[in-house]
Amino acid sequence: NDVAGRNAHFTFEDIMGVSASIGNAKELAMVAASSKSTVLLMGETGTGKELFAQAIHNQSARKGNPFVVVNCAAIPRELLESELFGYVEGSFTGARKGGRPGKFELAHGGTIFLDEIGDMPQDMQVKLLRVLQTSEVIRLGEHKPIAVDIRIIAASNRNLKKEIAKGNFREDLFYRLNVFPIHVAPLRERRDDIIPMARNFLARYCKNMGKHGIHFSRDAELLLRNHHWPGNVRELENAVERAVNMVKAGEITSRFLEWVHQE
Repeated sequence: NDVAGRNAHFTFEDIMGVSASIGNAKELAMVAASSKSTVLLMGETGTGKELFAQAIHNQSARKGNPFVVVNCAAIPRELLESELFGYVEGSFTGARKGGRPGKFELAHGGTIFLDEIGDMPQDMQVKLLRVLQTSEVIRLGEHKPIAVDIRIIAASNRNLKKEIAKGNFREDLFYRLNVFPIHVAPLRERRDDIIPMARNFLARYCKNMGKHGIHFSRDAELLLRNHHWPGNVRELENAVERAVNMVKAGEITSRFLEWVHQE
């Protein structure tokens, strides 16, 4: 897990929100945590899909075991196979002496989170389907399969059914992943969550920056509540952090959030 470079730190208590949609998503995720089935998290960028993935892992029987993250959109196509499946020494030019395990092996006993699964190339989709069917991986340059005990949580900001219709995503893989679908709604569809979350972020950043007695004015909260938030929770957090940096004391008015209004 140290090699993979990621641990699961968040739990369901860290998922903020009072809206019915976030409540329903948390309820489904808690049920999923007690299951061994594959989970598919769907939602726009910045809605907190990885937060849900970590919470599911931390409430599952796999808690304490590796939580390995793979961003399928961030890893170059030519490197994705070796990242996922690993390789043996001499399998390609530049291969490390002694070889290297892939993310599936590193996640043995725990959970692997495949973020932005909709961006996975089709040849990798076929290989992932085989892992789901056999619970085995084969390193590059090797022929002997390695058994892995992993729980897969996938996430996508794309509509995978539309990607199937376009020929970009395999239908058989979709149904393998879509055993336990959970939709995380965008922030504009759960406006009751905006102010509680903004106040939570405000308290956090005031504490981090050693600022006291700072609060939002009524016009600032009105602006926050009515903004479209295309970047969702991530954008809201950034807006609050910037405002805390700019204000010296007292009240955060809409003047400190003008850049939000201009978007």
